[in-house]
Amino acid sequence: MPMREDSRRLWPISLPIEIKGYDIDAWGIVSNIVYVRWLEDLRTALLWSLVDWQQCYREGHGPVLARTEIDYRRPLRLGDPLVGHMWVAGAGRSRWQVGAEFVVDGRVAAAARQEGYWVDLRTVRPVPLPAALRARLAAEGVTVGGATAG
Repeated sequence: MPMREDSRRLWPISLPIEIKGYDIDAWGIVSNIVYVRWLEDLRTALLWSLVDWQQCYREGHGPVLARTEIDYRRPLRLGDPLVGHMWVAGAGRSRWQVGAEFVVDGRVAAAARQEGYWVDLRTVRPVPLPAALRARLAAEGVTVGGATAG
């Protein structure tokens, strides 16, 4: 079944991001590839706030990224007071989707979306989202895999 995209921002997190000198390209703006690293930091913090990563590792399953889309809206420069925001945007039986924004002084500098799968780490084959995460989704009324999560 297709993944249901939810218009709500479930379990949003926000992290201040310090733009470092090595994030800047030859033109004095943040290099496009740096956003991918920041998304990794945000996604890791978000997912691990929702599931017990040590238990997942012991059980041999975890998240794998499949797609990243970024819309660059305005350049970022060294010293900009940047905050990254990320939230759960949708879920399926084994698929997940997150949304993100990079904001300076209340203005969105870039918006992103990522999709991935929950997989068996040995076979890298999709497995259902962890039971605890499905239960949290169900409590929010999010449908997972054709039925309310849970």
